[in-house]
Amino acid sequence: MFWRQMDENLYTKYNKKGVAGVDAWWMDASEPNVRDCTPMWYRKALSGPTALGTSTEYFNAYSTVNADAIYNGQRSVYKGQPDEPRVFLLTRSGFAGEQRFSTATWSGDIGTRWEDMRAQMTAGLNYSMSGIPFWGMDQGGFCVENRYVAAQQLFDKSGVENEDLKEWRELQARWNQFGAFIPLFRAHGQWPLREIWNIAPDEHPAYKSFVYYDKLRYRLMPYLYSMAGWAHFKDYTLMRALVMDFNGDKNVENIGNQWMFGPALMACPVGYYKARNRSVYFPEQCGWYNLYTNEYIAGGQTLVVDAPYEQIPVFVREGAIIPFGPEMEWSDEKPAELINLYVYAGKDGQFQLYEDEGVNYNYEKGKYATIDITYDDAAKKVTFGARKGSFNGMLKNRRFNVVLISKDAPKPLDLENPEGKLVQYTGKAVSVQL
Repeated sequence: MFWRQMDENLYTKYNKKGVAGVDAWWMDASEPNVRDCTPMWYRKALSGPTALGTSTEYFNAYSTVNADAIYNGQRSVYKGQPDEPRVFLLTRSGFAGEQRFSTATWSGDIGTRWEDMRAQMTAGLNYSMSGIPFWGMDQGGFCVENRYVAAQQLFDKSGVENEDLKEWRELQARWNQFGAFIPLFRAHGQWPLREIWNIAPDEHPAYKSFVYYDKLRYRLMPYLYSMAGWAHFKDYTLMRALVMDFNGDKNVENIGNQWMFGPALMACPVGYYKARNRSVYFPEQCGWYNLYTNEYIAGGQTLVVDAPYEQIPVFVREGAIIPFGPEMEWSDEKPAELINLYVYAGKDGQFQLYEDEGVNYNYEKGKYATIDITYDDAAKKVTFGARKGSFNGMLKNRRFNVVLISKDAPKPLDLENPEGKLVQYTGKAVSVQL
């Protein structure tokens, strides 16, 4: 009944007639939200059973049944047709196993304070370690302190940046920097407005920081989409507590404010007002490179590193391979015909580039492609394996500009015109000596 009501009023009614209809679902209040701020026994008493059983036993799993109904309901409309659109559910509550139903969970109506932002770091790590890969938050916080609202209103009249507005802008900039390195990059909240141009004027450092990390996020699309493919095919988790990748190093066991974003990037957000540096631990299993300057840092030590207003510390592990795509404003604006492939010397490395049509379920029928990329550190050689698989619209030929970063010759990150070795890739195995 639940899906039928959604289908009849929101989905098939429009989508099958060629009229713009619903293609994603924002499932708010899927806890379920029954009488806020009342005792749990009372909320359970007000809730009927789900397909799992009584609310007394299965109250916390409500969101899973909710997601199941929508996912399988929408898929039943198309029944495996080639144009079957992917289900996307943004749900306010999550429970074990919910990843089966195409969900991305966000952490609800959080506050807009520095301590709230810091709490989201540990929340995201714990959620990801539970095995559900797509997590996000209301970047910038949802519930806003009155002083921030008043500051924006005063600025609109006077044009003067008072202390509250100054803090609001820095908080938003730091939260956006944090959000660029989690699975779901998404800003949302109550007044003041959250578009970049409403937070600060274009000459302001907050605005410049927003633009930088937005562009970086889209440049990382080949990296991000590959990880999404791994989540499906390899049970991969995108946001990774350090203990997941550096097991055995006792120093990583209780670090909740830095993490690996995929196999290559260690994000170290800033969670305090006016902080311009922070302490970072570098796991001992490998050496590290500063993402922006590519300066080398030995592993197994804690350092206080610079964290200017417009930038958070991000480091890349030895042996990492990162594919950077073109500058874009939306995810499928243009194909990644030229990939700047950054390779970080010091250890052997590997990366599997994953691609498919991006909009349907044909990957379930084997219509996707992968390219295995390996780096031999001793030989300083990168090898592109023969492409496996194919799909409609696939780029048959593309270029890889291979950029080697080594501790002896650091060069700043350059995504416009980096100096490297160009490889013409046609789908056949090829190697390049660096």
